[in-house]
Amino acid sequence: MPIEEGKAAPAFTLQDAAGNKVALKDLRGRNVIVYFYPRDNTPGCTKEACGFRDLWQDIQKQDAVVLGVSPDSATSHQKFATQYHLPFTLLCDPDKKVMEKYGAWGEKMMYGKKTVGVIRSTVWIGPNGKVKKHWKRVAKAADHPAKVLEALRAG
Repeated sequence: MPIEEGKAAPAFTLQDAAGNKVALKDLRGRNVIVYFYPRDNTPGCTKEACGFRDLWQDIQKQDAVVLGVSPDSATSHQKFATQYHLPFTLLCDPDKKVMEKYGAWGEKMMYGKKTVGVIRSTVWIGPNGKVKKHWKRVAKAADHPAKVLEALRAG
């Protein structure tokens, strides 16, 4: 079932970098930004994460929480978050089940070749648990966090 704006976001529970379980249902009543990225410590992923970090206070003013999701391990997430002082939660999806539910795992073009992997994308889930916006393929990782904040501000 593809992600559709106006429809309920698929439920999920994933482990964070500290080993705690984070469930979407526990964040009900808040705006939730779930961004899917390929890998910790790669150039595009670092720019995107640092963009969310740099806009963190403004994002919080919109009563929003940011969750970064990749297939990386908790150890990798801990190092990445510490190195770049990331104030938001990174979640581990090693079997890519949540990514599949959210359309963030599949065929994509990379350097002119078709490959299967993480599709850089973001889903904004409103306080009611419904998808408000879905950025299906994020082309410019560095510019994306500002677009998310702009959408949050516009409501």
